[in-house]
Amino acid sequence: MLTLALGLLIPLLGTMLGAAFVFFMKGDMSPCLQKTLLGFASGVMVAASVWSLLIPAMDMEEGGAWFVVPAAVGFLLGIGFLLMLDEVTPHLHLGSNRPEGPHSRLSRTAMLALAVTIHNLPEGMAVGVVFAGADQGVVNLSVASAVAVSLGIAIQNIPEGAIISMPMRAEGNSKWRSFLIGSLSGAVEPVGGLAVVLLASLLTPVLPYMLAFAAGAMFYVVVEELIPEASEGKHSNLSTIGFAVGFVLMMVLDVVMG
Repeated sequence: MLTLALGLLIPLLGTMLGAAFVFFMKGDMSPCLQKTLLGFASGVMVAASVWSLLIPAMDMEEGGAWFVVPAAVGFLLGIGFLLMLDEVTPHLHLGSNRPEGPHSRLSRTAMLALAVTIHNLPEGMAVGVVFAGADQGVVNLSVASAVAVSLGIAIQNIPEGAIISMPMRAEGNSKWRSFLIGSLSGAVEPVGGLAVVLLASLLTPVLPYMLAFAAGAMFYVVVEELIPEASEGKHSNLSTIGFAVGFVLMMVLDVVMG
């Protein structure tokens, strides 16, 4: 239980650490640093999705020509779920200054916080699903690999915390207000993770779908939000380098600790 509690809280601590960067802020985050961090976050999420979610989801299905179906279906459902959230929820894309859709009267600060909170939901679910899978003895999943996923997402959350708190400070909010809102954007992660853990014991037959669902949701965040922002304008090669470093780091963490 202690390991589970720590595993669910570690990603939130990563968000809080990133949000705390606002106390050392003397200006806007440089575009080069932002692109590097976004690329790094993308690499971590892609590697975690493949090694800790999709591969274990397929390994749970024993033999047969259709062993890949739960992973494929769950992955598409995860993509669809985040697509639906993007359509029905007012938010800004990361790094955007322009409100989208019929919700343009909401403040940019509120929409930026909502955008990151939406992104944190599948990440919390991913941690919960991996811990649930490890608890139920899923092949290629252990408590150590679950902790590795939690650490990887926490590392990925550091730039996200900074990306939300530092623009808030630049808009005139106090440092403490910017820090608190940036930190609260990650509060959904332990809540979502715990909910998945509690439900997983009742939904063991659909655990492969849940693992792949979390992977699909995380891929959506990468493809829809992180990579486009990281690749826009000059110095996009920094995001590519960040992606490579993040991917390799998460891959090594998962393989070594798994």
